[in-house]
Amino acid sequence: MILPVYLYGHPVLRKMAQPITKEYPKLQELIANMWETMYHSEGVGLAAPQVGLSIKMAVIDGSPVAEAYPECENSKMVMINPELEVIEDMDAISRDEGCLSLPGVSETVKRTEHIRLRWMDENFEEHEQEFTGFLSRIIQHEYDHLIGKVYMDHVSPIRKQLNKAKLNNIVKGKVSCDYKFRTAPVK
Repeated sequence: MILPVYLYGHPVLRKMAQPITKEYPKLQELIANMWETMYHSEGVGLAAPQVGLSIKMAVIDGSPVAEAYPECENSKMVMINPELEVIEDMDAISRDEGCLSLPGVSETVKRTEHIRLRWMDENFEEHEQEFTGFLSRIIQHEYDHLIGKVYMDHVSPIRKQLNKAKLNNIVKGKVSCDYKFRTAPVK
């Protein structure tokens, strides 16, 4: 089932996500729905807060961009309760980023190229691995969603100001998407 993507301005995107256990209700169904939602929306990652759930889980599949970024080949993974460590911040690179929760907006974001990640997969098997390049960026982007951040938090105040009208339109639901979405509740 395709789930609605929660857009910029919705409070769930600013909450610190909570760890989950194997007993989380209908976990495998949720994971399947997140895959379907991500692929339908043409994303390479989707975090649970983006579908309205403040839990520490994300799905990632960078294979659609593997031709340009070979490190993304065979990168399909479910990240449950991840812990991210920056290996060396001196190798940070600026690249354009977009986000399903910020449709129609992209900005240059500086991120490290080398991280270590500890996580559990959909079977709650533990993993630890280092990632580099664009795959590292995808993982950091989704991890940000789990700690209440969006990529716009990494851009300069001037760039945020230049995007203010677009961001306000997203908050108001004045956007065009090829996928279902949910905006912040009206106060």
